[in-house]
Amino acid sequence: QVQLEESGGGLVQAGDSLRLSCAASGRTFNNYAMGWFRQAPGKEREFVATITWSGDKTYYEDSVKGRFTISRDGAKNTVYLQMNSLKPEDTAVYYCSARTKPMLTPLTRAGGYDYWGQGTQVTVSS
Repeated sequence: QVQLEESGGGLVQAGDSLRLSCAASGRTFNNYAMGWFRQAPGKEREFVATITWSGDKTYYEDSVKGRFTISRDGAKNTVYLQMNSLKPEDTAVYYCSARTKPMLTPLTRAGGYDYWGQGTQVTVSS
């Protein structure tokens, strides 16, 4: 079992920055990758970014490339999402996820993860 707890969400203005954190606990040594997804009201959950547990590979959704950065601190078992130049369309609940076993589903799909956090709200006002 892996437990994930997000923090760092809030209400900001367009152009501001936020850093989300996801603290992982439990059997984290099995983790293959960690991801961030988001879900806006009335929309499906969408991929934002992912990082391998070793930290050597990252992938981003096109609309956040150059603005968001995913990183991890192995000593703290924590993954971060640094979000800069925020836009109103970034408003959503952001979810942290973990893949702890081999899967055929790509890391850019929600089905590619088997553990999820409760989510943290990010609201960007114009």
